[in-house]
This record gives sequence, C-alpha cells and structure tokens, in this order.
Amino acid sequence: MKPENTLNVSRREFVKASAAAVAVGTLATPILAHAGGSDRIKVGLIGCGGRGTGAAVQALRADPGVVLWSMGDVFRDRLETCHANLRTAMAALDEEESEGSARWRDRIEVAEERRFLGFDAYKRVIDSGVDAVLLTSYPCFRPLEIAYAVERGKHAFAEKPVAVDGPGLRSVLASAEAARRQNLGLLVGFCWRYNAGMRACFEQVNGGALGRVTTVHTTYHTGTLPRRPRQEGWSDLEFQMRNWWHFTWISGDHIVEQAVHSVDRTAWAMGDLPPARVTCLGGRAARSGPEHGNVFDHFAAVYEYEDGRRAFHTCRQIDHCPGDNTDYVYGTEGSAIVNGWAPTYAVKGLDGAERWRFRGPIKDMYQVEHDELFASIRAGTPINDCARGANSTLMAIMARMAAYTGQTVSWEQALNSQESLMPTPLEWGDLPTPPVAVPGQTKLV
Repeated sequence: MKPENTLNVSRREFVKASAAAVAVGTLATPILAHAGGSDRIKVGLIGCGGRGTGAAVQALRADPGVVLWSMGDVFRDRLETCHANLRTAMAALDEEESEGSARWRDRIEVAEERRFLGFDAYKRVIDSGVDAVLLTSYPCFRPLEIAYAVERGKHAFAEKPVAVDGPGLRSVLASAEAARRQNLGLLVGFCWRYNAGMRACFEQVNGGALGRVTTVHTTYHTGTLPRRPRQEGWSDLEFQMRNWWHFTWISGDHIVEQAVHSVDRTAWAMGDLPPARVTCLGGRAARSGPEHGNVFDHFAAVYEYEDGRRAFHTCRQIDHCPGDNTDYVYGTEGSAIVNGWAPTYAVKGLDGAERWRFRGPIKDMYQVEHDELFASIRAGTPINDCARGANSTLMAIMARMAAYTGQTVSWEQALNSQESLMPTPLEWGDLPTPPVAVPGQTKLV
C-alpha cells in the first residue's frame, strides 16, 4: 500500500474512526492461530538503532514465548551492533536468573540469512515467517512499514511518530482500520500512555477533578540532539540519514519526532478531540553547520478548538537554555501539574491547595506497553491504538506546517495535504539538503 491517498477526510469522520479503532479488536483470534500451532511468537525487528534494541529487549521480556526471529536495517553497522548488544543484554539476564530458568540468549534466533539490509529490508523481515514486528526505523518510513505489516497480517508495535506528512498520515489511518478489521494488534509507542502515574493523573483530569478543562500548556524544552560529522565515503543520503533528527523529510522536525510526546499529552488532556486549527511560531535561531540540516530549533503552537478553547505547546532544542518537560492543565475547578521525569502528578484546587497526588509505584513504561500488547495478543483481543496515535501525530505535523508557512492551518488542510516529504527516487547518491523554511514565503501545500 502506498502512503499517497487523496481522499478528503473531515474532522468529524476522523473522530468517528478514532473512537472505533482505539481500544481492541472485535474478534477473538488467539495468537496461536498465527503462530502455526506453536506457543512461540516470532518477532521481527525493523530499525536497529538504540530504540530498536530497547524495544527488542522489552518484547522478549514481555512474554516467555517471544523469540527474536529476524532483523532489518538500512545500515550494516547498525544491524550488527544491535545484534551484539542484544546478545550482551540477554547474557546479563541469564546471569541474573536462577539455575534452571530459560536461557535468554537462546531466544535470539536471528540466523545470518534472516538479517536483512537495504530499503526493502522491512518487507523481507515481515515475510520471514514472523508473527509480529517492531517498527523502530526512521519515521519517514513508518507508513510503508505499517501498511505492509497489516497487509501481511502481522501484529505490530510502531514507534512514534507514525508519519511525517499528510499522505503518510492518511496511509496510517487506512492501515489502522484494516488492522481493526483483521483483529491485528497495532500499538503506537506513545509510552507515557502506559505510565501508571500519567494514567492516574489523566484519569483525574478527564474524570472531572478539574471541572471542565479550559486550557492546556505542554512543554518540551531541551538541548540539541547529537550531530555526526560527515565521514569519507558517505553519500548525501547517508549523511542525512546518519543525522536524521536534523532533516525534516526523515524526522518531521523535532516537534513531530520528539516533542510529539508532549503534544500527545495535550490531546490526552483535551479528551483526544482534534483541534480545529493551529497557529504556530517557529524558527531557527541557534543552529548552523551542515549536520543541522534544515529543521527549526523552536516552536510555539496555539491550538484552537471548535468550542472556543485553546491549548498551547512550546518546544525548543537549544543548548545552554533552561529545560522543561511539564504539562500544565487548567479547569474551572482546579489545575494539574504533570511531569513524568520529576515525577510529579498532582491536582490542585482554585485556592492552590493540593487535592490529589499520585504516590504509587511506577513500572518501566516502555516495558509496560510491550507487556500489554503481547498479553492482548495472547488473549485474542489485541490492542489497536493506532488511530489515536495518528491523531497526536497529525497535531504535531499541522503545527510544523503552520510554523514553516506562517499560516493558520486547519485540521482538514493538514490531513488532506498533498505535500509528500519523501525524496523521489530514494537512492544512494546526491541529495541536496532541502532549504530551511521561511514563514510567509514557504507555501502551504
């Protein structure tokens, strides 16, 4: 399935589709039917960077029947490093376990012939006999990977963001619906949705502890992500992919790739209702050099809702500046402060007095999302929260579009945009760095 999809989709249709697809499948088809009668769940890893390595460990720990069956990446060094790191991680678990327990290293069954390289590696992993896949490669490829996994009837964990542009987002929505019809698991890696403190706090927020939520301000203020100087022999394309955070066509820019976690919590606080439109300021004040590509280093978005409410998001990647990653939620009867790193999950009344605070234990949220995904697959009611994940991803994409162009962008404009960021053809060789967007000059497509 190609990411291009020119069907117009309205906000109302999107809300209806999201509500239908967010929870679990409607049929009861156990994983054993997909695993050929075996208790094992063969998992393929697509994208062998640090996040892919972590996701593979978490999948292995989520279910005693999971085995890592195949791996794929664009770059050989990433694949080999990932495989070696997984072996080391599993050996450490073997040492922790008591005598007589299952050997973790034996659950890495990635034979040499099931280690795939190239732009089509995702297809070969998916077709290698797996039951489920972990999609942790570059965000620009996520729509194609999700579509092919669903077409082939595979359960999937898809790291956020699920797309970087409108055509990709529409493809993901179509895949989410197709997965629902097939009763396939399709969980998006908005990990804070699987954090016990966050869940409890947003249950308070959505349950009326603040009265009616009137506005939200989420932040993601941090420093610059790593930069990799160009090495001899790297083509333009390899240089850009090695510095993928800094190129919009690969990452979507940092509001889409990183700060989308905070945008997702904006959506959570607002009941996952899509905004009507967004106005966003942004620019590039403190970046220079080829490794910085063409992304901005700061954004400030104002989301407007049909009922007149507004929500605000600010993010920044500039070194030597104060950091913040807090969500501030305000309602007619109180406010909430949410910071997962502190951690702080608290509700106050209008008088400033604390009314509620989460003090319970918090498990590793990255592990929890895999635990819950594989448990749901075993139960025959696989989690499919992809439409909700697409909602949050589009909120970030539309803010970037508004900042790049200087225009106010509606939900429908972003969702039905014909702007595809993927270079064509995509092949090793020359690929000039796209120009940095200029608000008021860059066109809205």
